[in-house]
Amino acid sequence: MKPVRIVMSEEAKQDYEILIRVVGEEISKGVKSSDNQKLLKSIKRAIDLLKMDPQFGIHISRKLIPKAYVEKYGIDNLWKFDLTGYWRMLYSLKTTEVELISFVLDIVDHPTYDKIFGYKKR
Repeated sequence: MKPVRIVMSEEAKQDYEILIRVVGEEISKGVKSSDNQKLLKSIKRAIDLLKMDPQFGIHISRKLIPKAYVEKYGIDNLWKFDLTGYWRMLYSLKTTEVELISFVLDIVDHPTYDKIFGYKKR
């Protein structure tokens, strides 16, 4: 089996770094548990699981892949990983002769996820 590398889009990387900074500030203020801390832990767990099994998430049908992702990232597959608090991590798999890459496109809350996929509230 090929080694797995996790790569984040600029947007996902920026959101992840902001979350790390917010959690660091919370911890320095003595906050022992927060939604931000739970989300960060959930993302780290997801990354660890994807390193062991890149197909651990839920595969999204090709016909449901948002056109914006296809145009922006040139992907032909999309997966989601359910995080704590109804957050989602969206990623695509790419392979080379040497490695398998899990490319994290977005880390989004549920309303944003619904908007990306065109789901509407009833």
